[in-house]
Amino acid sequence: MYEFRDRVDAGRRLGQRLAQLRGHDVVVLGLPRGGVPVAFEVAKVLDAPLDVIVVRKLGLPFQPEVAMGAIGEGNARVLDARVISLSGVTEADLQAVERRERDLLESRVARYRQGRVRADLKGRTVIIVDDGIATGSTARVACRVARQLGAARVILAVPVAPTGVLASLTEPDDVFCLVSARNFQAVGFHYSDFSPVADEEVVQLLDAAARRLHRVLAAEGPGVEEEVEIPSGAIGLRGNLHLPARCDGIVVFAHGSGSGRHSPRNRFVASVLQRAGLGTLLLDLLTPAEEVNRENVFDIALLARRLMAATRWLGTRDDTSSGLVGYFGASTGAGAALWAAAEPGARIGAIVSRGGRPDLAGPRLAAVRAPTLLIVGSADPQVLALNRQAMALMRAPTRLEIISGATHLFEEPGTLTQAAALAAEWFIQYLLPDLNEEPAPEVQP
Repeated sequence: MYEFRDRVDAGRRLGQRLAQLRGHDVVVLGLPRGGVPVAFEVAKVLDAPLDVIVVRKLGLPFQPEVAMGAIGEGNARVLDARVISLSGVTEADLQAVERRERDLLESRVARYRQGRVRADLKGRTVIIVDDGIATGSTARVACRVARQLGAARVILAVPVAPTGVLASLTEPDDVFCLVSARNFQAVGFHYSDFSPVADEEVVQLLDAAARRLHRVLAAEGPGVEEEVEIPSGAIGLRGNLHLPARCDGIVVFAHGSGSGRHSPRNRFVASVLQRAGLGTLLLDLLTPAEEVNRENVFDIALLARRLMAATRWLGTRDDTSSGLVGYFGASTGAGAALWAAAEPGARIGAIVSRGGRPDLAGPRLAAVRAPTLLIVGSADPQVLALNRQAMALMRAPTRLEIISGATHLFEEPGTLTQAAALAAEWFIQYLLPDLNEEPAPEVQP
C-alpha cells in the first residue's frame, strides 16, 4: 500500500507536521526537481518563502545511479569515502564526474532563478525539503550548503527515508520524516504517482510561490478591523470584521453550540486565515437572550438564515461585495453552514467544518455545491462516524482530514494548529485562485 498519492499529498502532510513553525523566520528550500513540489506545499502551509537549493549527485563513472558523493552551490562537496574506496574510483575519475556535474548545476541554477535573487539565509531557520531520501548524500550536502550561506538552524524534512540513514544524519539540527522505512527499496515505492518533474514545473512553482508571498505580505498592510452589527429580521447580529488591504476572499464563521465570536479557538483559526491574506467575519448567530433557550442552539434553519443574512450584508459593502465568500463551521455551526450553502442561488466558494455536525444539514447535503473540507479528530469517534455518513451523501468535492489524537474541541497540543493550517490551505485554493497556478488536486466525493 502506498503511503502517499503524489508529491502534493506528501507536501501537505509534511506541512501539517511542521505547522508549529508557522510565523517563525523560516525559509523553505526544495531540492530540484522532485523535492520542489513537496516544498511548495510546505511553504504554503507555513506562509514562508520558497527557493531551491541546487545540488547534484556524483555517480560512479560506470554506475551513475550509485552515489559516491554530491556537490552544491558555493563549491560545497560531500564524498562517500567507503563507496570510492570499494569501487576503485581514481582522483581523475572523480574530477571528471565533478566537472560535468558542476556545469549542470550552474546551468540549472541559472534556469531556475532566471534573474531571481537567491533567498537570504543569514540568521534564519532553513527547512530543506526533498521527496525522499535514499542514500542521504544529497541531503547532507544541501545542509552544508545552507550553513555556508549563513543559516542559523537547518531542518531536513522529507516524506520518507530509510531508518538507518536517518540515524546517521549529523548535518541537520532537526529531521522531520513521516515514514521511516526499515526495509527501504526506493523512494518511488512509497508513492502511487511518482512521475518525473520537469524543469519547467520547478520554475512555475517558484514563480507561483513568489506571487503568493507577495500577496500575503500585501495583506498585512492597512485594512479594516471593526465591530459591526448586521441586520437580520428584527435583531442585529454583532460581529468582528477583519479585512486585508485587498480583500479577494472572506470567511464567515458559524460558531458551535454555546460559542460565539469571542471563542478562543475560532479567533485563533481566524488569525491564521488573516495571515494567509483572507478576510474574516466572526459573529454571534444568536443574541444572549436567545442562547438561554437550548432549542435555538440546535435550530439549524434559524442559524442558517442568520448566516445568509450576514452573507447578503457583505454583498452590500464596497470593500467586500466583489470577494468570494467561504464558511467555517464548528460543531452545530457546520450544519448551519452547509444548510445555508445549499440554498438556491447561494454563491459560497468553499466550506470548512472543524469537529462539525454536517449531518444536521440532513437532505440538504446533496444540494451543496461548494468544495467542502471536513476536519475531525481521531479521538472523536462519534462525530467522525457522522462526518463519514454525511460525506457519503454529498455531491460537492469533499475531503475528510483526520487529525491524529485530537478530541472534539481540538484541545490537545498542536491539533488546532494543524486544523487551522488545513483550513487556510483549503480557503486559499478556492477563494484566492490567483495564488494557485497549479491544478487543484482531485478530491474524493
